[in-house]
Amino acid sequence: MLMRFGDVNRTFAAMDELRRRMDRLFDEYEPRGGASPRSTFFFEPFEAGLSSRTVATWPRLSVYDKGEALVIAADVPGMKESDIKLEIDQDVLTLSGERKADIPEGYALHKRERAPVKFSRSVSLPCKVDTEKASAVLKDGVLTLTLAKSPEAQPRKISVKSAS
Repeated sequence: MLMRFGDVNRTFAAMDELRRRMDRLFDEYEPRGGASPRSTFFFEPFEAGLSSRTVATWPRLSVYDKGEALVIAADVPGMKESDIKLEIDQDVLTLSGERKADIPEGYALHKRERAPVKFSRSVSLPCKVDTEKASAVLKDGVLTLTLAKSPEAQPRKISVKSAS
């Protein structure tokens, strides 16, 4: 059986792309104790104990520039205000917290897909902000943080005059 070289090359390219995507998936997770992500990823969320696994890209968030303020929306489903901690140090916002086990007293656990998790995510802010004018609202599992820009970082309008 004869194969064209191009067919073999496309097959290897597809396999290489699959390998890169799988590597990216596993690299997003940092398991407990510094073990290899590949050895613990599939089993760890189902353990009965509190997971200290940190997900590097959780919670998912978006940063919007509203002109005079930055608005940051973060998905934090199932969390309360007391579970979330926000800090701003220079131009870095750190969002951290912990989702605890939610097993009601007197019940036995049969299956766990929503494992407890500790998280911490830091984001570099694109400009200086006034921390005294910051506000945060948690509604329907979305944390909305509004950070007023410092006066020197706000956009300015420059009027144009004719030379006549």
